[in-house]
Amino acid sequence: MIVLPGPLWLIGCGNMGGAMLDRWIADGVDPAAVTVITRTPRDLPGGVAHATTPPVERPAIVVLAMKPQQLDTVASALAPHIAGVPLLISILAGVEEAALAHRFDAGTIVRAMPNLPVAIGQGVVALHSHGSDADARTTAETLMRPLGLVEWIDDAALFDAVTALSGCGPGFVFRFIDALAAAGTALGLPEAQAQRLAIATVQGSATMAADADVPPATLADRVASPGGSTRQGLNVLDDDDALKRLLAATLAASERRNAEMAAAARGRA
Repeated sequence: MIVLPGPLWLIGCGNMGGAMLDRWIADGVDPAAVTVITRTPRDLPGGVAHATTPPVERPAIVVLAMKPQQLDTVASALAPHIAGVPLLISILAGVEEAALAHRFDAGTIVRAMPNLPVAIGQGVVALHSHGSDADARTTAETLMRPLGLVEWIDDAALFDAVTALSGCGPGFVFRFIDALAAAGTALGLPEAQAQRLAIATVQGSATMAADADVPPATLADRVASPGGSTRQGLNVLDDDDALKRLLAATLAASERRNAEMAAAARGRA
């Protein structure tokens, strides 16, 4: 159960913000302590307040969960009402701490990068902050724990890489599942059945990898008997590091885009 140090304002409540809110309430956050601020009304968990403008009561925590492109619009309307807020958490992709500090007066700013599976409590949340307030950092981590694995990133320069890997990663995994199913369909399996088999295979393999005491590469070699069918398939993926090169290029493209968005946010500061 999470006990908040005071009122929490959630700015924006789209897919990710809504998923985070649902997990917080499920983990025991008092709905009466949360106010969602959006431009238009929306369905919210029972007891959670909604506002289209900042309330009079000052918050202890503000979570920015709107689109990054809305940063300046939100800052101009919100900043005067949260001046001195003890903790500001931002999940805005590509918006660096300095850009946030330029717009908001907050005791501690924490960047957070959650991914989509936080909706089922099995996500990844990367955190970074230049702030040294131990209580604020603990509050941020405590708030994120119900969402899944929480990892602090020491070097802010690596946040774009983390975003590419775990933030964007579910999209790449979903595409892999789709491709695996399509390959099964090409071998003659009914499409729906191939998809069920692909999803269950990835789900079970991920669970096994999470529980194993060896790296995934070792598990792959254990599955592949010399001269067997798995080994033949792995030979295709391993030839000239084909799969590794493809994913390296995929993550590099996402990392570049994150860097571009960060540069754009700096330029507006």
